[in-house]
Amino acid sequence: METVTATSTITVSRDQVAADLGSELVILNLNAGVYYGLDPIGTRIWNLAKEGKNVGEIEQTILSEYDVEPDRCRQDLYQLLKKLSDAGLVSIQTPPALTV
Repeated sequence: METVTATSTITVSRDQVAADLGSELVILNLNAGVYYGLDPIGTRIWNLAKEGKNVGEIEQTILSEYDVEPDRCRQDLYQLLKKLSDAGLVSIQTPPALTV
């Protein structure tokens, strides 16, 4: 699995089905037959990823919409994205670091 950075992009897996239940989201991994649930903030992150936002853009949006410390936001965001990736619900693409 790729390391998550601000320049990482998130792609939602084709092997899932998601249903919006108001402020929460339920996701079914079609390969594993396992359901996952996201709270309102997780749902917002999922929707931003589906819009094609990179991780840095998602982080900035969450910081502008919620009362959260930047370090806590980044830590929680990266942790959620890694969990979604481990569950096969998203893939994370991180561009190679530039060398000078």
